[in-house]
Amino acid sequence: MSRRRRAFKRRTDFDPVYQSVVLAKFVNKLMFGGKKAVARRIVYRALEDFAARVKTDSPLDAFERALENAKPSLEVKTRRIGGANYQVPVEIPNDRRTAMAMQWIIAYSRAKPGRSMVEGLASELADCFNNQGATIKKKDDTHRMAEANKAFAHYKW
Repeated sequence: MSRRRRAFKRRTDFDPVYQSVVLAKFVNKLMFGGKKAVARRIVYRALEDFAARVKTDSPLDAFERALENAKPSLEVKTRRIGGANYQVPVEIPNDRRTAMAMQWIIAYSRAKPGRSMVEGLASELADCFNNQGATIKKKDDTHRMAEANKAFAHYKW
């Protein structure tokens, strides 16, 4: 961590098709090796497939709802106090909540065996839209861990 000055947040441009900053960030997280055109093609095809699965006419609204369902609100951070390590539950800032949800959706989409990334991403988004699937299970596990360690909340800094 730099001691000189606070790092500034860079502004992300809008997505060219849906005019959404959130979708542009999602494309950037999905991108591998600087191949943004490939990442955009995967995301747009997955959004079309996802919108057909959940039977909606606005893929962007459905995507934002699925992302909102996947966002965690609490996490645990390790804090060392008096020679012991405690898992302290803390609230997550909104930017980090969004980033964690995107990372989980992409990771579990890639982990689906025998499917292309388009199919895996569409099915994972559909699962998040319906509050089920691996991403929602990860969010619930994170919340359960924070709830179990609620006794150490007074160690928050």
